[in-house]
Amino acid sequence: MNGKLTYKDSGVNYDRIDYLKRIAQQSGKKTINNLPKNYQEVSASRGESAHVIDAGEYYFASVIEGLGTKSLVADEMYKLTGKTYYDSVAYDTVAMIVNDLITVGAKPLTLMAYWAAGSSDWFKDKKRADDLVSGWTKASQDAGVVWGGGETPVLSKIIDKDSIDLAGSCFGIINPKKNLCLGEKLQAGDRIILFESSGIHANGLTLARKIAESLQEGYLTKIDGEKTYGELLLTSTIIYAKLIEDLLKNTIDIHYMVNITGHGWRKLMRHKKELTYRITDLPPVPEVLKFIIEQGKLDYKEAYGNLNMGAGFAIFVPESDVTQVLKLSESLNIKAYDVGVVESGEKKVTIEPKNIIFLKETLQVRA
Repeated sequence: MNGKLTYKDSGVNYDRIDYLKRIAQQSGKKTINNLPKNYQEVSASRGESAHVIDAGEYYFASVIEGLGTKSLVADEMYKLTGKTYYDSVAYDTVAMIVNDLITVGAKPLTLMAYWAAGSSDWFKDKKRADDLVSGWTKASQDAGVVWGGGETPVLSKIIDKDSIDLAGSCFGIINPKKNLCLGEKLQAGDRIILFESSGIHANGLTLARKIAESLQEGYLTKIDGEKTYGELLLTSTIIYAKLIEDLLKNTIDIHYMVNITGHGWRKLMRHKKELTYRITDLPPVPEVLKFIIEQGKLDYKEAYGNLNMGAGFAIFVPESDVTQVLKLSESLNIKAYDVGVVESGEKKVTIEPKNIIFLKETLQVRA
């Protein structure tokens, strides 16, 4: 591939997308009077990964999320290998939904699927359909959520006839109410704990697909001596729901949580507070992400600004809780890394080992 590749080059421009997010949040505020008596919006949740309603005895939380273009990688690998990989992308979709919901401290209760195809012919492949259902079911079990149903529209001319758009919604409860986590306690001195990713997860796939086009062997390119580029891209996303539930049950004082998806490590400064997030140590970067950086000639600022770079989820806790967080994470076979500290100062993320600084202007997802 000639020259350096950026995420914008691959067709994803967050500056344009985030404008719509901000004006939607502003307009959404105008609808809060539609809530019945005894229900109130928790205004601090607007602009967070999940929306929260005060229902009196409990808080309710809800979210909707989609997979993105990762199913297109599965489609290509199906042609090349005869394996559908739809169990993996179904799992990823649930992970993307649930990992957003838990950032506010919610326990997932019920999950709904949205599988929109470009043609009814898509559903004729029973092997692929079986894998899709199998993966969705396994993810629901791993997230501890009830899969309640869903919708399977056929959207001719909106979606390509050979493709499907995977998405869904989730409803959860915050009980006891003290588990609500919207960053009010986020403060200087908090430690930044990152939980490992299993690979690319479900963000950055547009970039990854563009790189595949430039490879002689495409998705069948071997990267680690055994697995192919396509296989590694389709490694399932980690679901962090039971880990967060376990941390809250063990009275870990979580001050804030972030699902590291689009915008990469810029998401660490998602909260409105003016604070500096100083990173002094880095988790290992998965081989597939190293390969993307190498083949796309990405500089590290581009990589850390858009990819998870080995960190799928972040929590912010007092220093006194760090040891227990690391221990509980290990018990669930998820690696955790104490990577830095929150400081007073201007809002920015400083990644010292790579000499990278992301200023607040680079993350504009909140109204």
